Amino acid sequence: MVSVGDAGFAVETASKRYGDVTALSAVSVTVAPGRFHGLVGPNGSGKTTLFHLLSGLARPTDGRVDRPDAAVGVGFQRPRFYPDLTVRENLSVFRSFAADPPPADWTDRLLEALRLDPAAHRKAGDLSGGFRTKLDLALAMIKRPRYLLLDEPLTDVDDFSRRRIVAFLADYSGEKRSVVVSTHNVEAFADAFDRLTVLADGTVAFDGPVDDPVARYRAALE
Repeated sequence: MVSVGDAGFAVETASKRYGDVTALSAVSVTVAPGRFHGLVGPNGSGKTTLFHLLSGLARPTDGRVDRPDAAVGVGFQRPRFYPDLTVRENLSVFRSFAADPPPADWTDRLLEALRLDPAAHRKAGDLSGGFRTKLDLALAMIKRPRYLLLDEPLTDVDDFSRRRIVAFLADYSGEKRSVVVSTHNVEAFADAFDRLTVLADGTVAFDGPVDDPVARYRAALE
């Protein structure tokens, strides 16, 4: 992995193989500042592998991945937290890891925006699936990163919370911050994505700005 200042992410002809299985083949993608970027595709398309390359959880077999020096927050498909700590205690601990922690009221903003307030004083290990997903999202955002990478951030979340989360993420992204979401649920983010990377069989079927993510996604897979 190479740092490139704050120019965003650059994946250059990256391939990833696991034994005899090729998960990605010569994929090139950029994630520029100020975007709400979707990595989408059916199961087995390679989107999770690409997400792992961007987040630093995996290295390409061939090619290269350049990452920004700016702060990056990562949310996982399987939430990661301290199960014996409460929701608020988890947020406090993760906030303390930041070199330049955001104001304390940012924690309260996350609790309210993600509808975590009712569970703020409950142990994380006792939470339902939807609350676990929302806690993981809050932990990814607690440092208020310039780049936010999220893998299926709506898993087990109720419909009202889904709409609220998507709106909050769309508001979070902008001139100075980017949000990247890896998902198979294009419809849930249809009003938010402004750039789309569609993967199919480990290759890029489409990559570019979009006005209608759902239509573009379907056309790319035809």
